[in-house]
Amino acid sequence: MEAIELRQTRQLAVGDTLISTSGSTYEVTKLTRIGRGIRVHYLSTDGRAGRFTAAPEAVSRVLGGRLGASAPHVA
Repeated sequence: MEAIELRQTRQLAVGDTLISTSGSTYEVTKLTRIGRGIRVHYLSTDGRAGRFTAAPEAVSRVLGGRLGASAPHVA
């Protein structure tokens, strides 16, 4: 089983897997800068696309293994 990390939105990368508090998982498909925030596009395990916007310092639960990786560029 992979470790669960807490990451700030600015540390997310395409391909990361987000985990909701209920245990559902969502794959990050795109990151876009929106004003001061970051819009995170994702795909659920059943194939539904969605998105949310968060502050760069907001924290998300992510399936881990990339601790220490450099922060991705957000377009």
